[in-house]
Amino acid sequence: MTLTTSTSWASAGLQLVDKSRTITVGIADDEALVRTGVRGVLERSANLAVVGEAGDGGGAVELARRQRPQVLLMDAAMPGMESLGAVRMIRRLVPGTQVIVLCTAPTEELLFPALRAGAAGFLFKNSEPDALVNAVRAVAAGEAILSPSATRALVDHFTGADSERRDAARSRISLLTRREQEVLVYLAQGMANARIARLMYLSEGAIKAHVSRLLTKLRCDNRVQAALIARDAALPC
Repeated sequence: MTLTTSTSWASAGLQLVDKSRTITVGIADDEALVRTGVRGVLERSANLAVVGEAGDGGGAVELARRQRPQVLLMDAAMPGMESLGAVRMIRRLVPGTQVIVLCTAPTEELLFPALRAGAAGFLFKNSEPDALVNAVRAVAAGEAILSPSATRALVDHFTGADSERRDAARSRISLLTRREQEVLVYLAQGMANARIARLMYLSEGAIKAHVSRLLTKLRCDNRVQAALIARDAALPC
C-alpha cells in the first residue's frame, strides 16, 4: 500500500493551480500571534489573499459563511464550538471552502474523525513557510495534504482494517463503474488529476468529471474521504 506524504501531495496540487487567479484564505486560531504569523507567510506569497480571521470555532463558521474563502486554516483545538463540529458545519454550509487542520500532533482521536468530518488534510504548526503555502495551493486545486506523521498513522490504521469496515467500503465501491474504480485507486495514491489523466490516456477534464461522479456516488465531501474508503476496502493503493 503506497501513501504519499505532504510534500508530494502539495507538489502535485501545484500543477493544477492557475497562477493568475487569487486564492482566498481564512485563518482560525485562538492565538493572535499564530494568526499574525500565518497571515504574514500567506501575504508574502503571490496570488494568496487572507480574507478574514477568527479566534474560535463559532467565529470560524461565521468567517466561512461571510467570506467563503477557498481554503480555511483551522486550529485543531479552539474554544467555543469544538473544531470537529466547526469542520462539519463549514462543509455542510459552505461546501466550496476546504479546511486544513493545523495541529501540534495528529493523534488517531483527532485525525480520523476530522477527515471523516470533511477536513482536506492536516499540517503541523511548526511546518516550514513553503509547506504552508504549498498546502494551501494544493487544497485549492482540489488535492489533499497530510503531514508525514499523519501518513504513518493512516498506514497503521488501514493495515489492520477489520472485515466489517472492509465489507462496508467494498459495498460502496461496487456502485462505481470500472473506470471510476480505476480513478479511485490513483486518487487514493495522492495523484493529481493531471497525472491520472496521463496514466489513463484521458483528458484532465474527463478525469475531473470521473472524480466528481465517484465522490457523489461514495457520498464523500472530498478526495481524502474517498481515499479512506479505498483503503478500508483494501484496494491496491
